[in-house]
Amino acid sequence: MKKIKLKKPALYGIYTGLFALLLGALYYVDYSNRNLEEPEVQDEEYNYVSEEYEDEIPVVGTSSIITRPYTDGNVKVVQGFYNYKGTEEEQENSIINYEQTYLQNSGVAYGGVDGFEVISVLDGTVVSVKEDNLLGNVVEIQNSDKVTTVYQSLSEVTVKENDKVVQGQSIGKSGTSNINKDLGSHIVFELKINGTFVNPEDYYDKDINTF
Repeated sequence: MKKIKLKKPALYGIYTGLFALLLGALYYVDYSNRNLEEPEVQDEEYNYVSEEYEDEIPVVGTSSIITRPYTDGNVKVVQGFYNYKGTEEEQENSIINYEQTYLQNSGVAYGGVDGFEVISVLDGTVVSVKEDNLLGNVVEIQNSDKVTTVYQSLSEVTVKENDKVVQGQSIGKSGTSNINKDLGSHIVFELKINGTFVNPEDYYDKDINTF
């Protein structure tokens, strides 16, 4: 076999080509490793931005749905709201007889349980707390520009004028009144919408924003 003897310029070219291939291979390996690491950095940045965004979202909202002024399941209606369009029997059961004077009940009386807890049916501001000789302790709360609630015949009061209250907050306990002693421990709950007394039983579970 005849041996081929390469000249020096050819050898230099081969060495240069091999060196270039080696550099290319090293660059490719380094580039690939960096690409594999980048998603982790991106994930960390994404999580950070996401956490910041979540911190700005309100967690608790304010309910505008009217609830009942008590939570005890044994409490019941002991005297209804006087309805001009109601039956004769309904009207008779909603008349208050005080010293031979007949008064139309402008709220609903709830009783049947001694000293049950009375709660605010909505968020609001206490505008009045007073002790009335006939009605007992009375708390009035302004719930919105259209809605006012009144709680009568309380034996205890746990709020004061100008207090901010939230829905479900205790404002006192049921008691008695001189105007309707026969009802025993009870409260009279009045609901006013746009300054007019309405039957609370018709408005529970309704949104005040629809009034």
